[in-house]
Amino acid sequence: MIQDTPKKSEHLLEIKDLKKYYPVRGGFFRKKIGDVKAVDSISLELKRGETFGLVGESGCGKSTAGRTITRLFKPTSGKILFEGKDITNYRGSRLRNIRKDIQMVFQDPYASLNPKMMVGSIVSEPLINFGKGSEKSLKDEVLDLLTKVGLPEDAYYKYPHEFSGGQRQRIGIARALALKPKLIVADEPVSALDVSVQSQVLNLLKSLQKEFDLTLLFIAHDLSVVKHMSDRIGVMYLGNLVEVADADEIYQNPKHPYTQALISAIPQPDPRNKSERIILTGDVPSPQNPPTGCPFHPRCPEAMPECSEKRPHLKEVNKEHKVSCLLYE
Repeated sequence: MIQDTPKKSEHLLEIKDLKKYYPVRGGFFRKKIGDVKAVDSISLELKRGETFGLVGESGCGKSTAGRTITRLFKPTSGKILFEGKDITNYRGSRLRNIRKDIQMVFQDPYASLNPKMMVGSIVSEPLINFGKGSEKSLKDEVLDLLTKVGLPEDAYYKYPHEFSGGQRQRIGIARALALKPKLIVADEPVSALDVSVQSQVLNLLKSLQKEFDLTLLFIAHDLSVVKHMSDRIGVMYLGNLVEVADADEIYQNPKHPYTQALISAIPQPDPRNKSERIILTGDVPSPQNPPTGCPFHPRCPEAMPECSEKRPHLKEVNKEHKVSCLLYE
């Protein structure tokens, strides 16, 4: 009897109730006195081949979430499923092998490159670590990667300090692509670059995504950049996901008061198209001592008395549009 081949899941990555806490210690004996709740129970899925944008203001936990998903940081709790396999507690050789499929592009291209190594060695290092190819084939492959990211072949023999910020980020992208990963986590990949260079790097990422059949988790604080790059968007606030929807839907029909405030702050290219700016009061609370109930309620213009007591959870309000707000419960 011929058995059917199991259907391949449309989700490459699934995150379930992921938490990343950092202990706070004090006193003479340095005892634990609390936690910094950088990521506080987030759940999301990445479909194969899509770009999922993770957006929020500085300190909301989006970069910590990205590094925890790639297992650069060990999760406090929750699950990370990659191609259906639970990689949450992978260690040693099992974790090393998963690195081939999950790579990262960092915010500061210069800090992420070894200044004492030539570009050829930087890009070929992942291939050497995993025993891919001979010395000659490695050089050919690296030269091909440099060409694909828009760098000349003579970059192979140069050092990182000889390049501009945009070119260094291209080197970082080439290194991330060396092992032909399935998922790339791009953590603020253009925030350190000049505005004139940002669009070049963003368009490069989009073209490489098609060529290499990549899935992207794109982390940024600039909503206009996220809209340009993403198929779906998740909005984070104080370690929590407050809204998830298709890119067009979240910009045209934002549901959460925080998302509405973020979108109202996007500069309009045409000064005649004036929109009402939503000004949030107060400061972002400390992740060491987050508010009870809804994390956003101290600054929310729509806050109700129960918002300080009951914590909302992501709930689907439209097709694939989820919101964490008591207004929709």
